[in-house]
Amino acid sequence: MTIAILPARLANQIAAGEVVERPASVIKELIENSLDAGATSIHIDVDKGGIKKIKITDNGHGIVKEELTLALSRHATSKIKNLTDLEAIDSLGFRGEALASISSVARLTLTSKPETQATAWQAVAQGRDMSVQIMPAAHPDGTSIEVLDLFFNTPARRKFLRTEKTEFNHIDEVVRRIALANFSVSFMLTHNGKTVRQYHLASTQAQCTKRVAMVCGPKFIQHAVEIDCPHDNMKLSGWLAKPSFSRSQNDLCYSYVNGRMMRDKLINHAIRQAYADLLPPDTYPAFVLFLQLDHREVDVNVHPAKHEVRFHQSRYVHDFIYSVCHKALTSALAGEELFTAPESDLALVPEQSYAAVGDNTAQVSQATNASSPTVNYSRPDYVRPLQQVNDVSNSQSSYGYRGNAQQAQTQKISPEAVANYQALMTPHTDAASEVALAADSKKYFTLEHEVATQQGCSNQSIFLSIHQPGYALYEVESKVRVLSLFKLAKSTYGKLVAQSWQKNSEQEEGAITGLVSQPLLLPVMVSLSAQQLKLAVAEQEKLAQAGVIFVEQVKNKIQIRQFPALLREQDVSHAFIVILDELRQKQKVNNGKQLAEQDFYHSIGVAMVLAQYDETQAEILLKLSKKLFNEQLSEQLLLNSIPLDLTSHIKQLL
Repeated sequence: MTIAILPARLANQIAAGEVVERPASVIKELIENSLDAGATSIHIDVDKGGIKKIKITDNGHGIVKEELTLALSRHATSKIKNLTDLEAIDSLGFRGEALASISSVARLTLTSKPETQATAWQAVAQGRDMSVQIMPAAHPDGTSIEVLDLFFNTPARRKFLRTEKTEFNHIDEVVRRIALANFSVSFMLTHNGKTVRQYHLASTQAQCTKRVAMVCGPKFIQHAVEIDCPHDNMKLSGWLAKPSFSRSQNDLCYSYVNGRMMRDKLINHAIRQAYADLLPPDTYPAFVLFLQLDHREVDVNVHPAKHEVRFHQSRYVHDFIYSVCHKALTSALAGEELFTAPESDLALVPEQSYAAVGDNTAQVSQATNASSPTVNYSRPDYVRPLQQVNDVSNSQSSYGYRGNAQQAQTQKISPEAVANYQALMTPHTDAASEVALAADSKKYFTLEHEVATQQGCSNQSIFLSIHQPGYALYEVESKVRVLSLFKLAKSTYGKLVAQSWQKNSEQEEGAITGLVSQPLLLPVMVSLSAQQLKLAVAEQEKLAQAGVIFVEQVKNKIQIRQFPALLREQDVSHAFIVILDELRQKQKVNNGKQLAEQDFYHSIGVAMVLAQYDETQAEILLKLSKKLFNEQLSEQLLLNSIPLDLTSHIKQLL
């Protein structure tokens, strides 16, 4: 048996086995070509489930006459030119195999007219030799591709096709999937001369939502949470259905990477893990999610049909998708008794091994999934506030599926349980350090719990009125004074930080000095000025004691990996910049002398101050001040207020 080079036609037919599986595969390849050509209107016309005829018409850039023959040749493409382009593919097609493969198993007619060309030209490819004939034609700006008699010359392939209805259902699903990812393009699908689908161009968010409702159904939108979360060089947006909208089949699972529809194992694993125990057994979530990231960070040339991709930082991408989806679901369901409380005070959900999705080296840390939704641990550093497209009534029953889907029973989280969670989320240290961390965490959270309890039990207030952004009137010794809530907050939070700071002299040998540090699930990249960066690097050891762990990057950037638990409600990047600016002011006041621990107390306390205070927040601040200052509260109020002179105002009324 001798080795010989295969004829071009046979080679194309072999390639068609990967590209052209059924009529829906042809339509997918042709629509992607239209999208790469910049089309804003695409018409798909099929007969007999696409077996008899497929015709795609668009208003894209078109193909010039001289390149029509080349367009039907194998490995001919305008998408990439060299290896560098292959490593950062920003188009849907790039291999140059689709048209050549389709023309080898069907009768193909390509008609195109660029805007700069006076007339349209047509290329016809059929027959044994696959010779291409060029002739003039009448056609508006854009391109039309007609595919007749699919698999007419390969009977073995043709007999594997299903019924007309089945094949059209596959075509319909492909068009629906592509329409979801391209809101700026209008689509029309006709079958046997009848219009089946028509999606108009969507330019506003409301129109995009309407298209999603047309594809996935109005009930999906009614039960969906809309997300839009940028982080670093990635962005995850789209719609997540609540667990109450669980499906018996995975027919509403749509995920996209840079506009390319995917059935990727890593993405599906992260999303499924975000739902965790929220879904009943043998059910599937519903979602429409779009992941955008640098094209150089993803390899799309790993699957024949391009349904799967390979991420350069797969663990990072997986955790990002999981955290955003998990935060969206828990935020949306905060008012619904969704989670079943176990025997202990805090539910710890075991994590699946990530080896199941092909990454044997990556293991999901137990701490990652231990963030039970019942603990309100907000992450404003990488998750923006999420908005529901349409609120659903909170009269739904509980969805805590445990065993035979038993109904959840609401239990309050005790301060000890929260302290245990805090200790769990801190980096591993020796036993003495862990005891110190748990004790400090318990002390702080117990303080907050007592303050909240006092607020709920007492309706008495010394404040006469609150004036935004942060001022209050109060009466003392029959006189009215104006209190700056901002100054009081700085003093109060500064003292809170000082009390939380763990002193070596007060702890056992080997205990950690400083504040309890909270590891971030996703590191936060922060851009600093030259002066801020210089200060951060110079005081890196002291900042580490304060709970800020960061790594210096290029171009005046740092990557924050851990942050003080006291600042868990604050935006990480903003809070860190506030801390640095306050430390710089302290340096100027001290004439460049070394910063003391008290300077860090004050700076971190300033980062905890709110931008404005309403009545509820002012009362919480007052109760916390009472707890911290005790008998010295009156002195603090006097120091941070001025008397209100009513004499001149009274004289005007006389």
